[in-house]
Amino acid sequence: MLNREAIAALVPHQGAMCLLDRALSWDAERILCEADSHALGSNPLRRGGMLPAVCGLEFALQAMALHGALSAGGVPQRAGFVSSLRDVRMGTARLDTIAGPLRIEAVALVAEAGGFIYRFEIAGEGRSLLSGQAAVIIP
Repeated sequence: MLNREAIAALVPHQGAMCLLDRALSWDAERILCEADSHALGSNPLRRGGMLPAVCGLEFALQAMALHGALSAGGVPQRAGFVSSLRDVRMGTARLDTIAGPLRIEAVALVAEAGGFIYRFEIAGEGRSLLSGQAAVIIP
């Protein structure tokens, strides 16, 4: 298991923008993380006192970046650019009202030096909150 400090050493986002609190498990194809930061009033993605479900995309993208770094032997992941989002489904309007941790799972479909494609799902309170597919280009 990795804690927030270890995660921050491997992903491009730092400080409060490092949204993941724990990496629970990972292998060559997938990673499972948890986050508590969705419930914090200081979450940098909050707007108007709330955290919209669409902000969960950033949690998923950070899980993907962490998986890329771990798959590369612990080499920190460079910043990338989202090139596409597909089949995004939201099962809730807000994340800040979800009790307990968010569970973020990302499964690699394609992983290359120049980018990657993952399926992802964010769950909480025993249900799917956000899912879809994301492609990221690493310059």
